[in-house]
Amino acid sequence: MAPGRALRRTLVAPLRRAFAGRGRQLAPERGAGSREAAPGRVSRFCPPRKSCHDWIGPPDKYSNLRPVHFYIPEDESPSEQKLRELRQETQDWNQQFWANQNLTFRKEKEEFIRSRLQAKGLGLTAETGQKATLNAEEMADFYKEFLSKNFQKHMHYNRNKYSTPLVTLRAKSVQG
Repeated sequence: MAPGRALRRTLVAPLRRAFAGRGRQLAPERGAGSREAAPGRVSRFCPPRKSCHDWIGPPDKYSNLRPVHFYIPEDESPSEQKLRELRQETQDWNQQFWANQNLTFRKEKEEFIRSRLQAKGLGLTAETGQKATLNAEEMADFYKEFLSKNFQKHMHYNRNKYSTPLVTLRAKSVQG
C-alpha cells in the first residue's frame, strides 16, 4: 500500500466521524439559478451531507467570492432560521453584485483595448501571434474611467454592505 493512502485513511475516517451529525443538513444554495450574468450554480462544491458546520467553497468563477454553505441544525429555532436566511440573502446579493460587476468590467475592458488598438492601426494579435496588449499608462486610463463611471454603483453597494450587518446583528441579538 502506498504511504499516501495509509495517511489518507488515518486522517479521513476521523474527519468523517467528526463532521457526522444526526438529522442535520446544509442550507441549499438560493438564488444561484436566477443570475443573469452567469447561468448555472454558484459553485459545484458540495460538502458532506452529515456535516454539522458551515462550509466555505472554492471561489466562484464569475464573482470570485467563496460561497458559504450554511448548516441547518435539526432543532433550529425560528429566530436562528431568520438569522441564517438573512446571512444567505446577504451572500446571494454579494454573489450577484460581483458576478455582474466583473462581467461588465471584462466586457468594457475588452472593448477599450479593442478601440485603442484600432485607433493605433493595430490588430488584436501582435506580429508574434500573441494577443496584443496596452501599456500600464493606457490601461490606467481605462481603470480611472471605469471607476468614475461606476462610482455611484459602488457607493450604493458599500452603503448596503455596511447596513446589512446591522440588520443581521439585530436579528442575532433577538435570538440571543
